[in-house]
Amino acid sequence: MNEQKQYCTFYLGNLFFGVDVLKVQEVILFQDMTHVPLSSPSVSGLINLRGETVTAIDLRQRLELPSVELPEPPKNVIISAEGGTVSLLVDEIGDVIEPSEELLEAPPENLSGIAKDLITGVYKLNNNLMLVLDTERTVEFDAAIS
Repeated sequence: MNEQKQYCTFYLGNLFFGVDVLKVQEVILFQDMTHVPLSSPSVSGLINLRGETVTAIDLRQRLELPSVELPEPPKNVIISAEGGTVSLLVDEIGDVIEPSEELLEAPPENLSGIAKDLITGVYKLNNNLMLVLDTERTVEFDAAIS
């Protein structure tokens, strides 16, 4: 029997994303950040998470989405990645959901740019499409994925 995956969900504008809940350490409100000179444009800065220095990635920038003025500061989805703990800055936090694996489809062919490399699948839910984000690839910053 296949074990269904649970996803921590969040929004970037009207886009609905999910990441494997086993990769999520916690979800917290906005934290003050220290700017990192000469870093990737996707790196918003460093936050102090109970004494641990955590890189905060602007997920909107990382996915090459247009920037917008938000009414509230972004939220932090703290994930455990191979290289350490990283924060993904998102617009709004959703729920933890467990969609049926039968609803999972391959990413749309019309995805372009970096999203083509970072989105691994799409769940067709009753009222929304949930884009499944590969957290490991999202936090990689090398010549192949930038």
